[in-house]
Amino acid sequence: MLAFVSSCGLAGIEGFGVAVEVNLAHGMPLFEIVGLPDASVKESRERVRAALKNSGFQFPAERMTVNLAPADLKKEGPAFDLPIALGILACMGLIEQSALEGVCVLGELSLNGAVRPVRGALPMVISAMEQGVKRFLLPRDNAGEVSCIEGAEIWPVTTLCGAVRHLTGELPIEPIAPVAYQTLISRRQIAEDFCHVKGQSKAKRALEIAAAGGHNVLMIGPPGSGKTLMARCMPTILPDMTFEEALEATRIHSVAGSVPLTGLLTERPFRSPHHTASHASLVGGGLNALPGEISKAHNGVLFLDELPEYRRDVLEALRQPMEDGFVTITRVSAQSTYPSRFVLVCSMNPCPCGNLGSRTKQCRCTPNEIRRYLNRISGPLLDRIDMHIEVESIPAEKLSDTSLSEPSASIRKRVEAAREVQRARYGDSGIHCNAELNARTLAGACKLTPSAQALLTASTEGMKLSNRAYTRILKVARTICDLDGVELIGEDQIAEAVQYRTLDRKYWG
Repeated sequence: MLAFVSSCGLAGIEGFGVAVEVNLAHGMPLFEIVGLPDASVKESRERVRAALKNSGFQFPAERMTVNLAPADLKKEGPAFDLPIALGILACMGLIEQSALEGVCVLGELSLNGAVRPVRGALPMVISAMEQGVKRFLLPRDNAGEVSCIEGAEIWPVTTLCGAVRHLTGELPIEPIAPVAYQTLISRRQIAEDFCHVKGQSKAKRALEIAAAGGHNVLMIGPPGSGKTLMARCMPTILPDMTFEEALEATRIHSVAGSVPLTGLLTERPFRSPHHTASHASLVGGGLNALPGEISKAHNGVLFLDELPEYRRDVLEALRQPMEDGFVTITRVSAQSTYPSRFVLVCSMNPCPCGNLGSRTKQCRCTPNEIRRYLNRISGPLLDRIDMHIEVESIPAEKLSDTSLSEPSASIRKRVEAAREVQRARYGDSGIHCNAELNARTLAGACKLTPSAQALLTASTEGMKLSNRAYTRILKVARTICDLDGVELIGEDQIAEAVQYRTLDRKYWG
């Protein structure tokens, strides 16, 4: 007897179709899985055997061969447990082959027959839809992340017996009702808000500019000045993700196994890895080349607190993804490319003790200690950070003030208006915001008045800035113009953009 079950595999954030072929033949009892399976797929033999027996089915005492086609692509993960089990039951005549046609099956089996969630359900369902498959049998815990895909008929299952009863028509499963993306957005709850940030009007202005143009930010200030709180508020002033952006971000989290219980991501990701994070955990890697923190922050914010405390090689690994918007991870057994377009927000103290420039405490660090501390951040990385913000400590009288400042919703309206101007300017060029301007488009988008050009040239020469820092100032000035509703970049916009680079001269110059 021969049975066929459609399933799906995972390669990076892309899925590919897998035909699970099960053959029963007379001979010595044998259970063999072929088709380039990894160790977790080979272990399916024991999980499937125990799940069938504990679900009340008799395991066949014959020669059984399972082929996962195409045989030249490596198969990883336990998602083939359920299709293998259903293929065995189809070979035994307990399920009609016609009931399995046109159905993509995914799911890990527990030893008692329960169906567990799998990693990467969303990209696998999307790939199967592109290949013409419309019906899916997958774990109930994966239903949330795929419920918003239009045209897909999703049957959530919790046990192997439930899947069999559905396919035999004994107890059909009702497909889950699709949920509109706008409905998911309306249900979200925002934890942080700029209205709770006391003072820091200059820092808030700078973060508003960063959100409007997608610029990277470095906040320098003493401990307890509110740097972390403002960084956590950053996603609340970014524009809402489009449905396509939400799908792209959720696909990455689905591959990494970090999809929230709500399913599709409705808030822009905010990732804050600890400063002890390794190169592989931040950029991505491991045996199967899984996405790292920079890819999990795609379309969102990557926050690096205490920036000088990170290892030098970890920070330097950020340079290429920050420029390219993607990272390619190559291993002996796998190669994957993940998008990594994020807003980088960093924070640090001005010196090891944190009191340099404080109005209330005296710094106890020597000049050499301060220099060594600041030199932990390389010049090339600093060049890629568009804005350097000095954050001062808040006086006690402001901390005791119970009034609320401007909420994130008001700031986000101005940010969205500026982003709309940028969308109209760049159209279908592939540029989403001013921070993504390249050498080909920079001159056309950033036109200056003669006085503004003279100020920019004098500032660059006087502060001994690099060519990259020059273009970053131009991009920030372009964003300030978009917020102010001005088309031509003038002296005021250049002056404000230059002041966000003064740390080049003050600390590193």
